[in-house]
Amino acid sequence: MFRAELDAIDIRILRELQRDGRITNVELSERVGISAPPCLRRVRKLEEAGIIEGYHAFLNAPKLGFDLVAFCMVGLKHQSESNLKAFAAATESWPIVRQAWMVSGDSDFLLHCVAENLTKFQDFVIEVLTANDHVHTVRTMLTIRQVKRLGLVEI
Repeated sequence: MFRAELDAIDIRILRELQRDGRITNVELSERVGISAPPCLRRVRKLEEAGIIEGYHAFLNAPKLGFDLVAFCMVGLKHQSESNLKAFAAATESWPIVRQAWMVSGDSDFLLHCVAENLTKFQDFVIEVLTANDHVHTVRTMLTIRQVKRLGLVEI
């Protein structure tokens, strides 16, 4: 299913689900202006097409004891396909790394990290990240506060 195949109702469904993934099908159908059975069929079609990848709860990290959010720009020693894949695979085993992107420009990867505190983050950077055989450079950015948080797609 490509964007060209999405009609106005599909777009409204996606918009509402991105705002509130826990909305009931009945309430969703009312908000988008169709009855519940076709609404559910449309949602399932969007899920099967991979447009809706899942439903998640946004957690309050500081209330769970995770007070530090940082970004790491990582440059690899060599950008061969095998090194890029190996580093990407390594990020999967690092719980502190919550999201990772392969990027272009001065760095090869951008890592979104969440840690309990500065010491835990520093330990990760020194003992794990810079110790990785593929890593050449690491530049870190500590966040001050989040000022905007939306779904990943403006629809």
